Amino acid sequence: MSKRLFDLVASFLGLLVLAPVLLGIAIWVKLDSPGPVFFRQVRVGRHGVPFRIFKFRTMGVDAEREGKLTVGADRRVTRSGRFLRRYKLDELPQLFDVLRGTMSLVGPRPEVPEYVNRYPTEIRQLVLSVKPGLTDHASLALLDESEMLAQYEDPEEAYVRVLLPKKLAMYCDYVRTRSFSADLAIVWKTLLRIVFRGG
Repeated sequence: MSKRLFDLVASFLGLLVLAPVLLGIAIWVKLDSPGPVFFRQVRVGRHGVPFRIFKFRTMGVDAEREGKLTVGADRRVTRSGRFLRRYKLDELPQLFDVLRGTMSLVGPRPEVPEYVNRYPTEIRQLVLSVKPGLTDHASLALLDESEMLAQYEDPEEAYVRVLLPKKLAMYCDYVRTRSFSADLAIVWKTLLRIVFRGG
């Protein structure tokens, strides 16, 4: 109950305070490239229930036809998208997802169905027993995921065989040891990582 209350208050205040920033980003995205302001994608939520996540669009329209992973200096990423992705500002609209209850501020990042289908059964049940989050330990540890994938000849294979198992291990550790104080610490660390990203 305290976690949901915190999610509600924090997401509402966040949207209220960041309203001018969100509006400015929306205008920038719209002027920078043709297409909608928001990107919607089906992700897997708690108990395996699918939902459509909110993000600012950082790629050209229909970019997903060439694959769901973003690797290194991906040519599909727009000029505004590169900045938004670097500072994780493209994720800010997910505060709406937190407010409506499909996500939490802290929790395992929501994945697309095709990768969730690769989770081992027991791990899938554990990870999906909680709401997906806006941030978590894995997000902090793998902040430069696209650059990591660019080091491999086959990024798709590397994601499935190397990065996904690392994420799942951290997801499971979070679910088993989660607490309100730990969530606050993760939120604080996330803010610090974003603010000091350039340093």
